[in-house]
Order: sequence, then structure tokens, then C-alpha cells
Amino acid sequence: MADVMSMEDLNASAARLNVDLDSLDLDSIRLPAGETFGIISDDEDLKEEEDFEFEEGFGNIIVVDNLPVVPKEKFDKLEGVVRKIYSQIGVIKEDGLWMPTDPDTQKTLGYCFIEYNTPQEAELAKEKTHGYKLDRSHIFSVNMFDDIEKFLKVPEQWAPPESKPYTPGENLQKWLMDEKARDQFVIRAGTDTEVLWNDARQSKPELVYKRSYWTESFVQWSPLGTYLATVHRQGAAVWGGATTFNRLMRYQHSQVKLIDFSPGERFLVTYSSQEPSNPRDTHRVVINIFDVRSGKLMRDFKGSADEFAIGGTGGVSGVSWPVFRWGGGREDLYFARIGKNAVSVYETETFGLIDKKSIKVENVVDFSWSPTDSILALFVPELGGGNQPARVSLVQIPSKEELRQKNLFSVSDCKLYWQSNGEYLAVKVDRYTKTKKSTYTGFELFRIKERDIPIEVLELENKNDKIIAFAWEPKGHRFAVIHGDNPRPDVSFYSMRSGTNIGRVSKLATLKGKQANALFWSPGGRFIILAGLKGFNGQLEFYNVDELETMAQAEHFMATDVEWDPTGRYCVTAVTSVHEMENGFNVWSFNGKLLYRILKDHFFQFLWRPRPQSFLTAEKEEEIAKNLKKYSKKYEAEDQDVSMLLSEQDREKRKMLKEEWARWIGEWKRLHEEEKLERQKLRDGEASDEEEEYEAKEVEVEELLDVSEEVISFD
Repeated sequence: MADVMSMEDLNASAARLNVDLDSLDLDSIRLPAGETFGIISDDEDLKEEEDFEFEEGFGNIIVVDNLPVVPKEKFDKLEGVVRKIYSQIGVIKEDGLWMPTDPDTQKTLGYCFIEYNTPQEAELAKEKTHGYKLDRSHIFSVNMFDDIEKFLKVPEQWAPPESKPYTPGENLQKWLMDEKARDQFVIRAGTDTEVLWNDARQSKPELVYKRSYWTESFVQWSPLGTYLATVHRQGAAVWGGATTFNRLMRYQHSQVKLIDFSPGERFLVTYSSQEPSNPRDTHRVVINIFDVRSGKLMRDFKGSADEFAIGGTGGVSGVSWPVFRWGGGREDLYFARIGKNAVSVYETETFGLIDKKSIKVENVVDFSWSPTDSILALFVPELGGGNQPARVSLVQIPSKEELRQKNLFSVSDCKLYWQSNGEYLAVKVDRYTKTKKSTYTGFELFRIKERDIPIEVLELENKNDKIIAFAWEPKGHRFAVIHGDNPRPDVSFYSMRSGTNIGRVSKLATLKGKQANALFWSPGGRFIILAGLKGFNGQLEFYNVDELETMAQAEHFMATDVEWDPTGRYCVTAVTSVHEMENGFNVWSFNGKLLYRILKDHFFQFLWRPRPQSFLTAEKEEEIAKNLKKYSKKYEAEDQDVSMLLSEQDREKRKMLKEEWARWIGEWKRLHEEEKLERQKLRDGEASDEEEEYEAKEVEVEELLDVSEEVISFD
């Protein structure tokens, strides 16, 4: 580039060359062709090819393609049709619909831009109208404006993706091979999340992994214990391992609030809801279903909260959670949701509706899958003021064949309870009395595995008893019911077998006047905890249903949660941050012995790590149970070694405390001896510290406490 001269230098050079600058016409000066002398023209940058950059932040604009190409005369009519379609979905901004035209022909170009008030409305418009058939020749293709940059970056030629070398990761089931056969659990307290071993032999937990700010709201184990899920503003993540807990996969879903795993851990469902721009509208809901291993989005569902609120309450913004319920057992074959007068059942092979249509069931309000089989239980309330009775139906999937139906009369409400093996279904039916002023409760018991699915009716001895809680014995044939009035209701146990007759229900026992409002069966059955939570201040009774006897009674004041470990050996009671005091958890043995207690400020969560189903057959488990004494010798010896080790540790601890005490006494004796001369001065030469040489005297001291004057009249 040429050197820059000042005006003074320029005038001096002109005077030296006898050039009059005032007489020069600078506009007439022309440089030789192709020569710039290093001077860049003011408009040189305009000749350079520009790299087009698209500013982000146009998330509320969509591009609608495949519109009809029409002349100027039909422009207003086409614009009115498009505006009518898209204004039904959201509020289009003023001058927010732009349909470009060809300047030469004055015809439209076959596409338009639509700007909404919010990105959520734009996304919903894309979801609802992509593939919309205006007529036989025009099917809408809708994209987000922000996606244009992504489309422009697609290379002209296809290139195979770069293959990455396989690097084996940590065995995600390694924790199941713990030599001490311990179980893990996760806790959240304050900003910390910790995974720990339950080391009952040592009467304390052992830390496995600890991390601060690991999640922004809660953590959740997958149903088989393989993954630990965390929730963040950008989405969800899963972590796994025995000790390291590396992040295995992320799932992008902005502002996610709830998550749910499929029973076989193949899929993860995430949920979010956003406030509408119009206060009169409901929240907008987005539900994504991801493949857990690959992180691929398999299907998404979007709509208003009203579309997902049918069939119960709970969740967020009135949406019943989980919206989708999984069927087909551990195979994760189907998932279903309830809608208006229909149940939509999807298959995971295509993520589409079975037979491309929902099951039409007028006025259906609730449904529940069998835990093991592809059977749906549906509940339809009474219609027409009782002219059409309520009913419970069992429907086989995917054939949609109705296996069994039971009509119910004068019904106020119904609840469905499946037994864990899918062998029984209990329907709790609240019925109106003849006067319609009160209700009473009974049970309809379905025997699913038996021929023609027989149904048995069970009514309590006192029909007017209120049902407080109901729970099936896991993998068993018994169930427990808390019934009666607070504060001391009764607890009754029933069996679906009656002696030699396995086809009749029978009552085993009734426990009178128990301080309980919740039932917690051990995962292995046989043992149950009768718990008095909330208003009952944490009363606990550990009960053996086989022997029909109480093993222990205890209390965990203000307990909010009761959780059995997956083996049924231990149980935890916890006080979460619902209460401000006594936050923490207690670990108990199955028979009610308190093993240890951990206090934690701002305690939010306690979750046992689930175990997958055992590979042992029922015959093998029965054989182990018969020969338990032979197997238990090994573990009894280990327990004895641990007990001796603990005893030795206790002895060492006592020895250390004794030695520390002796050192402390010796130090004080040394100081006492060093201060002897000082004490002698203070005692007028007396040096003895022996108490026998001193005489104790009692001295009476009179002290004036108060003086008062009072004038007394002599009248």
C-alpha cells in the first residue's frame, strides 16, 4: 500500500515541481489499467463475494411451501385461505403473512412466510400443517425459518460418515457382582447427590460417588437399575456404572420437567410445558420419546395441556403423569394414552397406532396395563344418569379383543389394582347407597390366568368402613386392606386361596385399632410394614403375614417415606425437606431392628437402586429355600468374622480413648506441679493440696433484699 502524505508535504512537493495544485482537475486523473498503486477504492469491498449469514432468532417464523401459483387477481383469495388455516393455530403478527411474487409475471412464487407471536405457536403450526392437503395437487411442506441455514450447509456430494473405533466401556451391571451382596441407593441433600452402598454389617453406608449440582431438580433410577437419570434445563441425561458413573447419553429437550422410563429400559419419555402467549389458552405440552441407548428421538407429541389432561390428575399444569403407560411387560412392545372417548395404543416397532386407529370407548376415564401381559383394563363410568351402567373391560392387545366385561351399578368411582405377576386384578368399587347420600366400598376380584377369567365379589363385614389403603403381596396371592375410621382403623389380610380350594377368597386375620394409613409389602412378600405417616407421626409396625404376628413396633417421628430395598432384607424410613426438622433417614432390618441413622440437612430424595429380575428359575429358588441352612453357614461365618472385627475395632477404639485420657491426666498433673509455687504464695505459704488438711466452716450471711413503707390509718 502507498505511503500516506500530509498536506504540507504535498504542497512542498508541488512547489518543488512548479505545479499549481489549484489549477489541477483531480477528477480527470486516470490510473493505468490494472494499476492501483496500492490504494484500495472505497467501493472495492462491494466487488468481493459475500458470505451470506443468517441471524438467529427467527424461531417464530415458518416457511410454507407448495402453495398454488396464482396471478395477481387471485392473490387476495389465496392469502385469505392461508390466513384462515394458520390463524386457528396461533396469533399471526400484524403484517406477519408475506407471500412473495414474481416481479415480471406478478404471479406468486408458491411459498409464503408466516410470523407468529411466539416460537411455540410456530412449532405447533409446523407440527399441525406439515403434509396438509389443500387440494389434490398442493400438499403443504412446512419448515422453520431458522432451519434454512442448516439446509444451506448440506454438502453437494454425499460423504460416508466417519467411523469411530470401538472402545469398550464399564460393565453397567458390575455393581450386581458386589462380593458382599450389598445394594446401592442414591440420596439428594442440599446441592449434593450421593450414591452409596448399604453396608448393614458395618452399620453405616459406604460412599461410591458424590457430585455437587448433578441435577437441577431430581434424579431417577431406571426400572432395572442400569441407569441413573438427571434433569437439566437443556434436557435429560443418563449415567451408569458401579463406581465411576460416566455420562452415557444426553436427550435434548428444553425446560424438561418430568421423565419416565419404559419397564425394559429401552425408551425414555420426557415432558415439558410452556405458558401460552394468550392467558386464556392452556399450557403447550411437548412429550418426546427417545431410544435410551442411541439417544434418537423416536416420536414426539405436541399440543395443549387439555389434550393430555384426560384420565386423572397430577403431574404438571393439570396433566396426568405418566401420560403414556407401557404394556407388553419387559419387552416394551406397546404404549398407550387416554383421550376423549378413546384409548390410543401405539406399537414401538413403528411408533404408530395399532391398525392406524385408536380404540373407541365412549366416556372412558381410566385404564391400566397388566404388568406382564398385553392386556388393558378399562373403566367406563355410568352414562345417562345411570341408565347405562359403569363397566370394567379387559382388552387383549394387539387384537383388541374383549376378554371379559363386568357391568357395575350405582357406581361413584373405581380404582384398578394389578398384582405384580398379572395373575389378579382388584377393582375397588365405591357405590352409592339407595338414598344416594353416602357411599360404601366393595371389591371385584378378577382371576386373569384362569379359564373365562372368573370374578369374585368381596365386601367388608362393615360395608360403611372407609377404605384407606389397599396393597397386593408382590408375587403372591394375598392382599392387605386398611379400613375404618381414623385415628385407629383396622387392617385385614385376605388370600385368593381358601385352604384346598384355590378358587375362593378368604380372610386370614383382622388387626384392630392400628395407627396406620399406608401399607408397604416387602418385595419378596411375607413381611409388611403398617405405617402411620403424616398425621400419625411415623408409627411403624413390622408384621409377619405367614405367622400372623408382630415382629417389632417402632417410630420414626415425622417420617414421610418408606422404601424397601429390592431384596426385601432392609427398609428405609425418611424425613424429607417437607419438614424443616429431623431431616435424614433410618435403615432397618426386615424384622424392625434399627441398624443405623443418618441425619442430613435439606434432605430431598432417597431411592434404592432397582435390581433386574433374577435368572434363577422358580424350581431353583425353591431348592435354595429348602437348603438354606447349608448356604447360610458360609454367610454366618462371614458375619461372625465381621462381628469379631467390629469387636476388635471397638476394643482398639476403647484402648485409644483410655490412652488419650491418661495423656490428658498426665498433662494436667504436670501443669499442676508447675503452678505449685503460685498456689503457695496465694495460700500464705501453705503448700498442701490435700483436702483433709482443710476445715470446712458454715458461715451465715444476712442480706437485705427489699424495704417498703406503708402508711396505716388508725381510724
